[in-house]
Amino acid sequence: MRTETLHLTLAFLGPVDSALADELAAATPGRGLAPGDVPLERYGVFSRQRILWAGPSETPIGLQQAHDDLWQWLSGYGLTPPTQPFRPHVTLLRNITQAEPPDDAPAPLAWHYDRMVLVASESLTGGSRYRIVAQSRPLGG
Repeated sequence: MRTETLHLTLAFLGPVDSALADELAAATPGRGLAPGDVPLERYGVFSRQRILWAGPSETPIGLQQAHDDLWQWLSGYGLTPPTQPFRPHVTLLRNITQAEPPDDAPAPLAWHYDRMVLVASESLTGGSRYRIVAQSRPLGG
């Protein structure tokens, strides 16, 4: 993954119509997020998607609360939260062929967060590109 594409997804919306996208872009800067850290101490593979990821052993309470609060807010726009539990992770590699993370995985590190970013994924030949549409403000940090 390119450095500028590394991210931790709080809410994946999938395709949304342009009117809703515009509403969310206008409202996102008014949102706030309390800063925190996520320990990236565990590595795994999503075999079906062929993705190597890093994430916490347990979801930090503050991050879980941010996820839940965000979905409560998004529900006001008619969006439905996923049924599966929140599994925070950072995608490190795509299109991997192995079923297990490498034995020589890097040492754990703390991923600091202080804002949410609304991102559009745009399909391009040979992949996709992320474009920042709007971002929230940090709270008290």
